[in-house]
Amino acid sequence: MGLIKHAIEARVAAEEAERAGQPVVITIARDFGAEGHEIGKMLSTRLGIPLYDNELLVRSASRSGDSVDKMAAYDEQMAAEFMAFLPDRVDSRTLSDRLFRNMSQVILDLGATQSCIIEGRLSDYLLRHNPNHIAVLVTAPFDDRVEIVRAKRGLNKKQGAKLVREMQRARELFYKRYSAGKWKMSDGKDIVVNRAKLGREGCVDVIAAAYNAKLHEAGLEE
Repeated sequence: MGLIKHAIEARVAAEEAERAGQPVVITIARDFGAEGHEIGKMLSTRLGIPLYDNELLVRSASRSGDSVDKMAAYDEQMAAEFMAFLPDRVDSRTLSDRLFRNMSQVILDLGATQSCIIEGRLSDYLLRHNPNHIAVLVTAPFDDRVEIVRAKRGLNKKQGAKLVREMQRARELFYKRYSAGKWKMSDGKDIVVNRAKLGREGCVDVIAAAYNAKLHEAGLEE
């Protein structure tokens, strides 16, 4: 019994040592139309930590020597579409794969060096072994997401539903391709917030509370 207790205490001590001093990183996966980006911006303002979304493209382009416009053309949606619909376009697949490799390293570097919020791009999967990582999924029922997208873009209901389905599928295919089928958007989440039920402000409240609790646990409170 004493040996088991000692082993448990040693494991807990090792986990605490690993967490100590490491930044707390929030990753946000977003069902299309659930306003995950808007919630990420509000959360960044509330917590006073940077939000990385398009900035990931800039940093990835810097690593690869490609232009930002060129890299942006092969971001999440396009990479998934090439994989799904254009398997013969080897040049496109090669470029999107290189983008993902560069972006992966940017995400890993950010996760190891500063407290921040990272949106999409499989960041939850890439940082899954980070002990101070909080994985969030922002979601909402399909009809609510259609209404949000329709209202923002001036579409009718049929057009809005078509766009939500297409973009959601692209995001899910991106996860499937670059995790080699090991990870889905809903996998490994610490927090799932329903935008339709909580509103944007309510979602921010929930995620911010988790962030502050993790800061306390990691001994990083100011």
